[in-house]
Amino acid sequence: MEKRLPGSLPQGHGAERPRDERRHYPRFAFNATADVMEPQSHTHINGRTSDIGQGGCYVDTLSPFPVGTLVKIRISRGSHSVEAEAKVSYSKVGMGMGLAFIAVQPEHLKVFRSWILELSDGLPADGSVPSPEKKVAAGVGDSSKQEQPQVLHELITALMRKGVLTETEGKEFLRRLKG
Repeated sequence: MEKRLPGSLPQGHGAERPRDERRHYPRFAFNATADVMEPQSHTHINGRTSDIGQGGCYVDTLSPFPVGTLVKIRISRGSHSVEAEAKVSYSKVGMGMGLAFIAVQPEHLKVFRSWILELSDGLPADGSVPSPEKKVAAGVGDSSKQEQPQVLHELITALMRKGVLTETEGKEFLRRLKG
């Protein structure tokens, strides 16, 4: 039996991302190999992830599958791999595709959660943010200030994916943001 990921499918499935898109879960810069397979035709596409989050990932590839295609993906980093079922939510020939996770194989959940935990610096893997009462109790003020680091993280990741920042530059900015 597979483990379903809540809220993993985005609202729209068009070829272009809506300008006001709001993901349910944050994405983090994540470089790993990706083998994406369309099960009916057994067509394989190899690429690299540029970001990942609990809800999905982005795969850099010159020949992505069309929007709406159901696929199986194997993401490998070092000696660990994660296999999942996903749906193509964004596709641009010559660039890549955004995948929304539908299900992750149970035996791969531990690795997947460890990656998200590592990338998020220990934030909850479900993307939850403490309630306002907990922020006040922790001595944290304005909630918009809490969101700023996450927004900056997502901006840096997007700039890396689009090639505006190199991976080295982006990682340095992310390191300084955490610091």
